[in-house]
Amino acid sequence: MPRPLLVVPLVVFAVAGIWLARAVLVRWRDLKAAQTYELVAEQRPLLVRAGAAVLCGMCITALTVAVTFDGRGARGVEQARAVAAAPAASAVAAAPSGDTKHGAPPEGGPTPVATQFRVIGHPAEGELLEGSVAGPDGRPRAVRVWVPAQYREDQSARFPVIVLHAGGARTTADAELPDVFDGIASAVKLGRARPFVVVAPESPTGTAHPCDLVAAAPQAVADDTALRTAVGAAFRTLPAGPGGWGVLGIEGGAPCAAAAVLARPDLYGAAAAVSGRYDTAALAQTGAAAPGTSAARLLLAAAKQDSDGLAAARTLQTTLRGGKGRAAQAEVRISDVVQDYSPERERLRLVRIAVQYLAESLAHPS
Repeated sequence: MPRPLLVVPLVVFAVAGIWLARAVLVRWRDLKAAQTYELVAEQRPLLVRAGAAVLCGMCITALTVAVTFDGRGARGVEQARAVAAAPAASAVAAAPSGDTKHGAPPEGGPTPVATQFRVIGHPAEGELLEGSVAGPDGRPRAVRVWVPAQYREDQSARFPVIVLHAGGARTTADAELPDVFDGIASAVKLGRARPFVVVAPESPTGTAHPCDLVAAAPQAVADDTALRTAVGAAFRTLPAGPGGWGVLGIEGGAPCAAAAVLARPDLYGAAAAVSGRYDTAALAQTGAAAPGTSAARLLLAAAKQDSDGLAAARTLQTTLRGGKGRAAQAEVRISDVVQDYSPERERLRLVRIAVQYLAESLAHPS
């Protein structure tokens, strides 16, 4: 309705409302006086006039709003609808020709989904978190990430990464060796290494000894692109590469660590394999086929009394030196000096040596 026509009923309702309000006031005074002198007074006229006054007030309010905004409310609604429709229209316009399916992903593939990690413990004064990342077969796999105490202290620092491989199927290394984080933290406390973020992916399935599979087929290694992307997005880590990421495997996980660095020295600056047994021929073939120009750097560590472990390490070192291509260029060192009163103490010291080697290697990339 045009604005001038709205003013007329507004004035009419205003006058009627004032008259009714005065009438209600008069009737209310009469009623109170009658009650004072115990006279009978009818309440119905008062209620009728009060209801009419309220109705007039509602009409006055509605007409006042209509006159004030003069139809701008309807235009505001249309503008809001247009704003809401704009992103959808832009998305359709930007889509490739012929592809207007609702929710279709970009041509480069599906949009990455951020992985949520939840805290599950506090070993070695740090914090252990767990998340789920899709594996190469598309099925989710568990990934555990341990951040050191220093991670909370310096909110601007970015930390190098140790990928910790397990030896059993469908498990993480910390589940096999719960004290592994103590060895890593002790290297930092003694000033032998800088703090690391440790990533422990769930090992591949299909065999009871997945690292035997990885030695022959290094593409089966658990730390793939999806895992590196998820960790880099969720934690303050250095970018994946030989200057920031290393690999560690203990006992059954040792062949996985060796295979990872021999296969991709362009991704991992160094690896440490502790107390392992190795398929030397398969690892030599893996090293020979490695891409890039970087030489793999590998530490093979075993306790002084572990004669079988030291023999396996020396055999692998000799085989790689006599191998082809990148295998012959690998820098392989052996640690055989650790000796202590219990296997647990020896393992802690071996892990400490391994972390020190990784810290020194990453600090001076080849």
